[in-house]
Amino acid sequence: MELGEYKRKRDFKKTAEPAGGAKARGRKTPVNRFIIQKHDASRLHYDFRLEMDGVLKSWAVPKGLPWAQAERHLAVEVEDHPIDYADFEGIIPEGQYGGGTVMVWDRGTYELTPPGDPLEALRKGKLHVILHGEKAKGEWALIRIRAEGGKNQWLLMKTAGGVKPIAKKR
Repeated sequence: MELGEYKRKRDFKKTAEPAGGAKARGRKTPVNRFIIQKHDASRLHYDFRLEMDGVLKSWAVPKGLPWAQAERHLAVEVEDHPIDYADFEGIIPEGQYGGGTVMVWDRGTYELTPPGDPLEALRKGKLHVILHGEKAKGEWALIRIRAEGGKNQWLLMKTAGGVKPIAKKR
């Protein structure tokens, strides 16, 4: 997958964000990783990222993951990020795209349910995943609700096995 939009939005002489180029090395079988980053930019939100086809497919989730079954949160699809962004934590300088603090909130692996091609599920607009994270454990669904101005808007919802929230809502 291309990272052109990601690279156009950043000045890598000013930001410590990864420029991309790292490949998933040494894997005999594919591992679908997910990462949730708390991003205190112009507005606090969470970035939900799923590894697919050599990149991190990414959504900005203003209210974070929903924790109650059938609770729905808006997730705005953003540009693909490089795989090495999964380990990024730090401060994006003010004046740069996404300026603010980024910290890893959770990480782990995911599986598609029913099993299949995550890119095909994404294309069809319905992605149902089981997260195996340090904090996020269980099933969530991403459902595309509309494409507006080139940005796909999705609903992110908890689908089964409700869990207690880790952090208080702000």
